[in-house]
Amino acid sequence: MTFNIRHGEGTDKKLNLKRIARIINDSGADVIGLNEVDRFFSNRSGFLDQAKWLAEKLEMDHVYGPALTTENLEGGNDMQFGNALLSRFPIVKAENHPYDFLPKRAEARALLEAKVQIEGKEISVWVTHLSLGPFQHRKQIAFILEKANKEQLPLLVMGDWNMGPSSRGWRKMTETFIDVWVETNEGPGGYTFPSRRPFRRLDYIFSTKNLKVISSEVYKLENNASDHLPLLATIRFLDR
Repeated sequence: MTFNIRHGEGTDKKLNLKRIARIINDSGADVIGLNEVDRFFSNRSGFLDQAKWLAEKLEMDHVYGPALTTENLEGGNDMQFGNALLSRFPIVKAENHPYDFLPKRAEARALLEAKVQIEGKEISVWVTHLSLGPFQHRKQIAFILEKANKEQLPLLVMGDWNMGPSSRGWRKMTETFIDVWVETNEGPGGYTFPSRRPFRRLDYIFSTKNLKVISSEVYKLENNASDHLPLLATIRFLDR
C-alpha cells in the first residue's frame, strides 16, 4: 500500500491517526509506504512520532526517512517531516536519501530505501514523495532510476509522485518499471486525489519486472482520513 496521510489530518480538519491505522489494518496490507509523516514536528500533530505510533498500534516493523529536519534549539527532539515504511515482515536494512538538488530553495523531499525479508527472501522497497517543481521532479526521477539500475533485488518504488499518467516522468519510470494499476486494470482510473471526489492519479506503485503483479485498487474504506486515498496492490515473487 502507498498512502499520503497528510500527518493524520483528515478532510474534516481533525487529527486522527486511529483512522489511518484502521484503514491499513482493514486492508490487510503487509508493506505500507507512507508520505507526509510527522516526527516530533509541531503542535499540528502533537509532537508525536507518528511512524512509531502506527507501527506499535499495528504491531509492525518500521523505518522513518525525514525529508526535512529542523533542529530543536531547546535541546529536545529534532522536528522532522518525511516518509515512512511499515512492514509485517522484518526490515533488515534502511537508508534515507534527502533530495538536495536545490537545497534551501525548494520543498524538502526524500527517498527512503529499505530491504524487507519475506519468507526467507529479500525485496527492496523504496518510498518517496516527489516535488511539484518540474526541475526538481526530473532530477528526482533521474536519481531513482540511476539507483534502480544498480539494484539486484526485486524492487517496489511507491509514493506520491505529483504527476499524471503519460507525463514525461511517468514515461521515464515505465521504461524500467511496471505501473501496477496499468498492469491490472483497463482504461482510466486509479484516482487517489482529492479523496472526497478523486479525479487525479498522484499515487503510484512501480514494480520491477521480476515480480508478478496480481491486482491493484484504490482503497476506499474511508475517504476523510486524508486528502489522498491509498493505493493497494497484490504482488508476488515470480517463482510462487
